[in-house]
Amino acid sequence: MRALIALLFLLQVTSVALASEVLLEPATQRLPLGHHTHYWKSGSTGATIHEVMNLPSAQWTYNGQSGLSFGYDSTPYWIRTTVRNPAQDRREMVLELSYPVLDDVELYLVTNGEVIETFRTGDKRHFAERPIHHRNFLFPVTLPPLSELDLYLRVQSTSALQVPLTLWSQTAFDVTDQSRMLFQGIYYGIALVMFLYNFFVYLAVSERRFLYYVGYSACMPLFLASLHGLAYQYLWPDASWWNDQAIIFFLNGTVCFGCLFTMHFLSVKPQLQLRAYRSIQALIILSALLVLLSLFVPYRLLISPTVVLAFIGCVVLFCYGLYRWWSGDPGARLYSLAWACMLLGGITLALSKFTVLPQNFFTENATQVGSAFAIILFSIALADRLNKDKRALFLAQQKAFDVQVEANNLLETRVHERTSQLAELNQRLLEISATDTLTLLKNRGYFDRAFRSSFVEAFRYARPLSLLIVDIDHFKRFNDEHGHLVGDDCIKMVAACLREIVTRPQDLAARYGGEEFVVLLPDTPLEGAMKVAEKIREQIEQSDFRVSSRTLTVTVSIGVNSMTPTAPGDSLTFFAEADKALYEAKARGRNCVVAWQEQDLPHPPTGG
Repeated sequence: MRALIALLFLLQVTSVALASEVLLEPATQRLPLGHHTHYWKSGSTGATIHEVMNLPSAQWTYNGQSGLSFGYDSTPYWIRTTVRNPAQDRREMVLELSYPVLDDVELYLVTNGEVIETFRTGDKRHFAERPIHHRNFLFPVTLPPLSELDLYLRVQSTSALQVPLTLWSQTAFDVTDQSRMLFQGIYYGIALVMFLYNFFVYLAVSERRFLYYVGYSACMPLFLASLHGLAYQYLWPDASWWNDQAIIFFLNGTVCFGCLFTMHFLSVKPQLQLRAYRSIQALIILSALLVLLSLFVPYRLLISPTVVLAFIGCVVLFCYGLYRWWSGDPGARLYSLAWACMLLGGITLALSKFTVLPQNFFTENATQVGSAFAIILFSIALADRLNKDKRALFLAQQKAFDVQVEANNLLETRVHERTSQLAELNQRLLEISATDTLTLLKNRGYFDRAFRSSFVEAFRYARPLSLLIVDIDHFKRFNDEHGHLVGDDCIKMVAACLREIVTRPQDLAARYGGEEFVVLLPDTPLEGAMKVAEKIREQIEQSDFRVSSRTLTVTVSIGVNSMTPTAPGDSLTFFAEADKALYEAKARGRNCVVAWQEQDLPHPPTGG
């Protein structure tokens, strides 16, 4: 009987030993190592590789599963396996650890009890220190013919401690990685398109629900990019501290923006749904607080409450969406479907972090698939809500129009009189709003509209257009010496000169601001514009401007630009060139007229 028990024990030990050994056949291209590993929890005290190599076999625990997952445990773990190459050919392999948020990773390659190579990496180290530059942890493994290699892996992390190990041939890994990157490209392409589309819609309609959706559609992909190592590889490869904190920051940002989006998309009002309003407000406050704390508090203290809050947030928002759908809100249908996709992906990811589900390609990417559907469905829901709002607005406008028509039929005479009065009053208001109160010239707003219109018309009909910018010389000093009231009189005098000279119906003289005036001369080439500018300058210089018993000389500097526009969008450049000509006139001593000539105007603008 004792012999039988000993034989059974020997067979069990032998089977475990065989299970931990990896036989690398010549045709093997991909080999998951989960079933072929033993692990040892080293405890609070560290252990060297030589101490670990000499551990009794009884202290090692056989894994026996497809993946290695230890939950949220900051204790160091050692994992070992043996790879044997029975072939006559040398094998160049790649060991992949496809969980890129582990803090510290050490790999020791051991042959005949001697450490022949050591690799140290982890997301606490700069990305450039990795043996192979990749979002996952990759290690080159070389097996000579008829050789055996022991792999000892030490891992430690404040994040979920998952160790998915796969041994690849270089060719097989490259092919698989291309497929993975195609998947990532599709996901981030969808996210980017939805982000940009709704961002521009927000700029057009200025509705906050679009802004909150944009925040959500930015935070969610950035969270996943941080989780999967893409952000560390491409966005912040030198920011190892931020690489951990970014997961907390963007996941809580996703919850916060998702709740804000819900508040505005479903119009959650405290008067109607007080309990739901308070619940969502609490989620917003907590997630915003965790966003702020992520900038100061270590990752290990925030990851558990963050995952719990994200799960609760998904459940609350999904249930509230179902309630609104059941209550007859048509917009809640797509909203609920979006959160169902998001919730399914989030639950799958969370369960894998707490080791309820195994860590594999599906569990790691379920959130991406779910969030992609959520982003698309949210965008469709927003577009549908916007169309319905437009339809409701159109119907309201149509109803108002019908009421107005009926009122017109009943009170036609009275409405006509009232309309005439309003039209007259409106015209007066337009005149007042377009007139500078000090000079009675047109003001800047009126000039800007007329300038754009004249520029487009000149472009359309290929006609010359000239612009004069007139600035009173030393006006600030004039104001300081004689007072603002005298300065106002000076501005009025210049305005009167402009009114006297600029008399054609199509011409426009306006006060542009302060002591600066503009004159717009349609159908006027440069030669004619220079004559008008010189006439203005001379008349102002020769005007008798009296202050008390003194007669002061007032001069102006004038910048001139003239062109036949070749593109309707060049108006700002046209104006800027005239402005440069004005500053050149000041640089030449003031009291002169200068036309824009690019090669002759090297001086930068100067004050005064």
